[in-house]
Amino acid sequence: MTLMVLSRSGGRVLAGLALASILSACNSDHSLMPTPAIYVGAGAKPMFESASANHSANNIDLLYVTDRAPIIAPDGSLSYGVDRSRQMSFGSLTVDIDGAPSDPPTGPQLRLSSINRIGSFPSTPYDIEPSRAGYLRAPDVVSAHESAVASLQAEVGRRLARSKRKEIVFFIHGYNTTFEDAAYTTGKIAHFLGGEFVTIMLSWPAGGSKGLMMGYNVDRESGEFAVPDMKKAIRAIATAKGVEKVHFIAHSRGTDVLASALQQLGIETYVAQSSLSARLKVANIVLFAPDIDVDVASSKIFDVASDPDLSYGSGKKPKGSFPQGDLHLTVYSSPNDKALDASQIMFGSIMRLGQLNPKERDPNEVAKAPQDIGLADFIEYEGDGGSFGHAYFLSDPNVNADFVGLIRYGLKAGDPRRPITEIKRPFWLLVSKQTASQ
Repeated sequence: MTLMVLSRSGGRVLAGLALASILSACNSDHSLMPTPAIYVGAGAKPMFESASANHSANNIDLLYVTDRAPIIAPDGSLSYGVDRSRQMSFGSLTVDIDGAPSDPPTGPQLRLSSINRIGSFPSTPYDIEPSRAGYLRAPDVVSAHESAVASLQAEVGRRLARSKRKEIVFFIHGYNTTFEDAAYTTGKIAHFLGGEFVTIMLSWPAGGSKGLMMGYNVDRESGEFAVPDMKKAIRAIATAKGVEKVHFIAHSRGTDVLASALQQLGIETYVAQSSLSARLKVANIVLFAPDIDVDVASSKIFDVASDPDLSYGSGKKPKGSFPQGDLHLTVYSSPNDKALDASQIMFGSIMRLGQLNPKERDPNEVAKAPQDIGLADFIEYEGDGGSFGHAYFLSDPNVNADFVGLIRYGLKAGDPRRPITEIKRPFWLLVSKQTASQ
C-alpha cells in the first residue's frame, strides 16, 4: 500500500484511514492458525502431551477480564461491545474447534460457544469520603473490591488445580479488535501451547469507529482508560495462591497498554523493595508488532532503572541492586509492517518499535540498556507477514514455533531448536516459513 502525504494534516488523516482499512482486515479470521513448525516433521514435539482439564483438542476454556461494556442479546446471552465500562468484569468463555486440518479450504474453524460472567469490580472512580485525616475510601466499596479480588483469585486457583503447569499466560490484543476476535486469538495461543497453561484474555474497549481516524484515536484513548484496570487485574491474578510464573503476550496497540500497566506495577514493586519477577512472578514479556514509539517504549520499560530518586522502602537506593529474576523481554518486529508505516506517519514517530531494523539503525541507539544487561531479545521477521505484514504471529508457523519454544519449552535465544539466527546479540533474524522453503 502506498501512502501519499499531501500535507501534514492530510497525511495524518490518510494514514488513519489506511491504518483502519489495514487492521480491519486483520481481525476477521476465525480459522485455526497454521500448526507451529516445532510440532511438524522429524523430531517434532507432541502438541498435546498432558493437556489440562481446562482444555481438550476441540474445546478451549479461557478466563477473561475486560472493561468493555456488556451487551445482552434478546435470548439473554452475554457478550461485550466496543464501549467502555467503568466496571471491570471477569468470567469464563469457551472456544470450540470445529473440523479437521484436512477440511477445505481453511481447515478447522473456531466458534465462541459461551461467555459466562463470574464477577465484577466496583465502578470507577471508587467512592471516597472526607474525614479529619483526609479522604477515605468508602468502606462498602473497599469491601466490594476485596470480594471481587477474592472471587477472581479463587477462579484462578480452580484453574491452576486443573492445569499441568502452575503458570499464567496473558494475551492482550491490539487496535480494532472485538471481544470475540480477541477470544479467538487467545484460544489459538492456548491451543498451540498445548493446553498446559492457565490462559487469560485481557480485553480493553477496542474496535470502535468514531472520530476522524475511523476509531484509531478512540481506541488509543480507550487503551489509556484501560491501564488502571489491567494493572489491578494483573496484580490480583499474579498474586493468587499457587501461581509460579506469569507470561505476557501482547500485539500491536496492546503492547502500549501492557507497557503502561507494567510500568506502574514496576514502580509499585520497587517502592515495596521487590520487583516484577519477585512479587508478580513475571517471566516472559513478548511483544508482537508493537505499535508504540521506540522512545516511548524505552522510557516506560526502563522507568525504574532511570529514576535513582525513586523511593525504595522508606529511603533511596540510587546505586543498589534490585533483582529481576528470570524476567525477559522479547520483541518481534518487521520492517515490512505496512500498518506501522501508517502509524508512524500519523504520529510523526521516529520509529515504531515493531519496525525495528538493526541493519539500518545503530543497535546501541535503540537498545543499549537491554543489550548491556541481557534483558531482551529483538527478533526481526523477514517475510510478508500476511494482512499487510502486521499479523505474522498468527499466520507464520516459524513465528508460532519460536514463541512456543520460548514460553512452553523455555528455550533461550541461540538454542538450535528455535528458528532464529543471530545478527548481533541481542538482535536475531526469523525467516518466514514460506521464504525459508524457497
